Amino acid sequence: MTGPRPRKPGSARAAGGNDRRGQVQALQRAMRILEVLAESAYGMSLGEMAEILGLPPSTLHRLLTTLESSRFVRFDPTEGLWQIGVQAFIVGSAFVRARDLARIARPHMRRLMEASGETANIYVEDGGEAVCIGQVECRQVMRAIARPGGRVRMHCSGAGKALLAWRSDEELAVILRSHGLPRATERTIDRPARLREELARIRERGFAIDDEEHAVGLRCVAAPVFDEQGYAVAALSVSGPRARLDDARLAELGPLVARTARSVTAAYGGRRPDRDGRF
Repeated sequence: MTGPRPRKPGSARAAGGNDRRGQVQALQRAMRILEVLAESAYGMSLGEMAEILGLPPSTLHRLLTTLESSRFVRFDPTEGLWQIGVQAFIVGSAFVRARDLARIARPHMRRLMEASGETANIYVEDGGEAVCIGQVECRQVMRAIARPGGRVRMHCSGAGKALLAWRSDEELAVILRSHGLPRATERTIDRPARLREELARIRERGFAIDDEEHAVGLRCVAAPVFDEQGYAVAALSVSGPRARLDDARLAELGPLVARTARSVTAAYGGRRPDRDGRF
């Protein structure tokens, strides 16, 4: 009578390792299923998902039923479509509740200040004006200070123009009717046609410049931060005196501020649309 075959040394560890790799792979596939379903407005059939994910329908169905048991996905038998479930919404809502834009942006703003040598700010829109909600001051003796809570007009500030550039025509019209285009300096844009041309240039290059339009001797570069819907919820900026921010320096800072704003967008869970508002 033949007894059980002796197990080779290390085979238990190998089996355990295979199990763990299998579990990780299943988890990765499950996360990818949720991502694919989240991008679909009405849900997807098993066949559609199998083609996109490159999985056998039997494997995909097994993963879907596991997710369904935890309410992360649901099946609509009438339409024959799989959809995002209520538990995915609950988890996503917890992220939104915990999402503090100023706190998320602060480490990025500190790195921006160190890289640029200038004060970094973050603004949001409120009532058609740009309001500073956070700042990291630079170490320069001469520095631009816009205290948190301070307000600036949108048409004559870098942050305001960065926000306006991604507003709809209807939203822009409302702001212009409510606030007009009063001149703060000789460089302030005070005609709607000129402002629209400037906003188109901002969308093209990805950042805005305030060239002494808000205050004489002060220049600023700003770029938008987007939420998960592609809406410009904030603008990141660096500002300083004209003596330091000459044209060459502005050309260097523009891409730096835009890259930092994209990093904040990613950390915030947002996504950036193209200049025409598409993803």
